[in-house]
Amino acid sequence: MTMAAPMPKHPHLRGNHAPIRMESTAPDCIVHGEIPGELRGTFYRNGPDPQFAPRGMHHWFAGDGMIHAFHIENGRCAYLNRWVRTKKWELEHAAGEALFSPFDPMQSDPSVAGIDSTLANTNIVWHGQRLLALEEGHAPFEMDPITLESLGEWTFNDALVGPMTAHPKLDPETGEMLFFGYNAGGPFSPDVRYHVVDKDGVLTRSDHFLAPFASMVHDFVTTRDHVLFPIFPLTGSLERAMAGAPAFAWEPDKGTHIGIMGRDEGCDALRWFEHDPCYVFHPMNAWTEGEKVFADVMKYEQAPLFPNPDGTPGDPDKTEAKLVRWEFDLAGSTNRVKEIPLDDWNGEFPRLDERRTGLSYRHGYFACGEPGARLKALNAIGHIDHATGAVRRRCFGRDDGVSEPIFVPRSADAAEGDGFVLALVYRAAENRSDLLILDAQAIDAEPLARIELPVRVPYGFHGNWRPAA
Repeated sequence: MTMAAPMPKHPHLRGNHAPIRMESTAPDCIVHGEIPGELRGTFYRNGPDPQFAPRGMHHWFAGDGMIHAFHIENGRCAYLNRWVRTKKWELEHAAGEALFSPFDPMQSDPSVAGIDSTLANTNIVWHGQRLLALEEGHAPFEMDPITLESLGEWTFNDALVGPMTAHPKLDPETGEMLFFGYNAGGPFSPDVRYHVVDKDGVLTRSDHFLAPFASMVHDFVTTRDHVLFPIFPLTGSLERAMAGAPAFAWEPDKGTHIGIMGRDEGCDALRWFEHDPCYVFHPMNAWTEGEKVFADVMKYEQAPLFPNPDGTPGDPDKTEAKLVRWEFDLAGSTNRVKEIPLDDWNGEFPRLDERRTGLSYRHGYFACGEPGARLKALNAIGHIDHATGAVRRRCFGRDDGVSEPIFVPRSADAAEGDGFVLALVYRAAENRSDLLILDAQAIDAEPLARIELPVRVPYGFHGNWRPAA
């Protein structure tokens, strides 16, 4: 068995990007302040934590999925973290070294040639009484909601064909889960599949269309009446990858295309709108008003974390996201998108009170970067009131980092925005992490509770809340 090698000097393997490479359980975390009695359930967070030093080139998105769970009840918090034991993880665990190179299969070990495996490292959602770890290139991976035991790939009783996005949308009115998968015709294909799963977890609809070109389609957005599929010029190319060039690269000349489809229509009814070259990893929300559709998104001038087709890096001055509103006029004579700025801070990971998903809404939450913060880090949590345009922020140390803020309602029938915001904060000076519980209506006030964690939680991606039964 090969001995584990040290991690290479890579920016996404250092600092709080460095993996912890261990699993732990803390049945009773230290709590400063008081956890609100109404907060009963589990907060899950997913992110990459490479089991071994990577083969060949490394990318932040390529680490093994690790789930962090915070079981909260009666003013106490129990913590545990577990790797998602995917086929990749199991084979590498047995070998004692990395065998797969997820972003450059040419560098994978010959022993795993032709073996396809999810990383399951991007998001984790609770739907249809199943806890699903998601990564956009493959099917979901089911986990036990209490123990985080890995239960295996889930394809909705073999009804799912192709991959599933890491960003499904849960309709608060019907209970349906709406999602899509890109590269649905094979690696770097322009094929996209759209799916609907009912509230009980049964796949009821699948549809198919061809995008204008093969693109990394990380997320999408839905309203009560429409589905929006954004195709940005972060292109995928098998030919490029086979030639040793970047598999995914920024090609602004291809422009931005957003397809809008009525939810009661088929994909053949998609209407395509055009916008300047840009990239969006994550929207905040969207809604329909008559013949107009609105979408609030975190927009980059240029896709971050990915190079130009020749491998040269992008312009770092164009890789800060700003919150903007897009307006689409379905009755208009133009297919251009109208854009309105909503905030001037660098931001990411936008969320909302999910009971307003796809509907007009007032309150949004996001991680943001204090102007001048070192390395343009996200070191603050923002709350935007769309009724007034006012933004309140809770700022942390200039070297600290915050995760995606998650909203939890005070009760099932509480007013929109009446509840709590949960967010992980990395304390750089002490090299450790806290879980904060904030009043969602007073985000800039002192936390209601600070949960001191026994291990550092590396920077990751997305999480969600599962209320107690």
